[in-house]
Amino acid sequence: MGVLGKSVTAFLIFFFLSAVPSTAEMKSIKIQSDNRPVILFQKFGFTNTGNITVVVSSVSVTSTLSIPDASLLGFFLLSEQSLIDVLSELQQNPNFCLLDSKFISLLFTFKDLSPPPQSSFNRSYPVTYGAGEYSLFFVNCNHESFVTMDVRTELFNTDDKATNNYLSVGLTQLPSLYFIFSLFYLCFLGFWISVCFNNQRSVHKVHILMGVLLTMKALSLFCAAEDKQYVKVTGMPHGWNVLFYIFQFISSVLFFAVIVLIGAGWLYLKPNLVGKEKMVLMIVITLQVLANVASIVIGETGPFIEDWVTWNQVFLLADFVCGCAAIFPIVWSIRSFSRTDAKAARNLALFRLFCVVVVGYMLVTNIGVFALKTVTVYKQQWVDSATEEIASLVFCLVLFYMFRPVRESEYLVLDDEGVYEEAPKMVKG
Repeated sequence: MGVLGKSVTAFLIFFFLSAVPSTAEMKSIKIQSDNRPVILFQKFGFTNTGNITVVVSSVSVTSTLSIPDASLLGFFLLSEQSLIDVLSELQQNPNFCLLDSKFISLLFTFKDLSPPPQSSFNRSYPVTYGAGEYSLFFVNCNHESFVTMDVRTELFNTDDKATNNYLSVGLTQLPSLYFIFSLFYLCFLGFWISVCFNNQRSVHKVHILMGVLLTMKALSLFCAAEDKQYVKVTGMPHGWNVLFYIFQFISSVLFFAVIVLIGAGWLYLKPNLVGKEKMVLMIVITLQVLANVASIVIGETGPFIEDWVTWNQVFLLADFVCGCAAIFPIVWSIRSFSRTDAKAARNLALFRLFCVVVVGYMLVTNIGVFALKTVTVYKQQWVDSATEEIASLVFCLVLFYMFRPVRESEYLVLDDEGVYEEAPKMVKG
């Protein structure tokens, strides 16, 4: 392995172990003509009773230079604590093969495969190296060789010595966490329906959309809870992941659409959206479609696919740009209020506060949660999800309170010509 290959390998290992979250489930993976020097299959938090099963079949290795050495291809586990030591070995020796490292836990090499044509391997290993977060890697130290194989992995803990738990040790609380938040949103929905019923004359279509948003949030969290529960017990989601992705897509599109519509003052400040506001709404919806497609690819595959890093970048960029785009209608409304008389001052203060709340939410969910993931220990990874859900719930509570239907409030209405006039409103600061 040359200097360039060594540098690429070192970067890949560092990136994977620092950026990839712990995963779960049984994984069936097909590797086709792949010449990557390092492939991360899964990252998992084990207890003292952890186990790993690796099944490899239909293996073929081809090379354009020479006959591949089977002892230079294999699978191993690497702990978080050993990362720096392994990177140091790679830096010191340009021809170093990771399979020779004393800091890894070697599972097997291709020398252990059954003879052709089966070329397979199937074995379970107890994790006897102590509790911790480990990563399952495949390494190919044969220069310019291409590997094709079918891989099935099972990583689980058996804490009660009877039942397998296929969720990483830091994620076992997720089923209960998501179910509790789904109940919160159901209660929230019931309260919102009560508020709208008691103020029927001030209810607008945007309030109905807000109620639908709460419904979709509750359903997506319930499906997420069932998804994680089935994965925890059986290693497979049994179709709940499909329902989760459907409701998550609808809720995420509705979430940003509601922000844009409220920020533009749709229906309660003016009857129609102008051209630029319609354009922002279409951009937001398009970006959310892209972000959700990226989310599905990330969730249903893993770092073993070649474009996994790219899909992560697409998701982060689309979500961030979507959040930024949603702020524009709010800013335009603030500028409109600033050009009117003192009667608009109350609306101006409300929309300025709304802008601050939206920006704060974006910072917490896009930067704060990401920073938290980098420092959270593997046993407490559920805290990341809890923080994100708490931030979303608090944001919805503040948003719905600020723009709830209230008959006695008086605000300004902006007509199609951009002229403000006093009228009974339902917005209350």
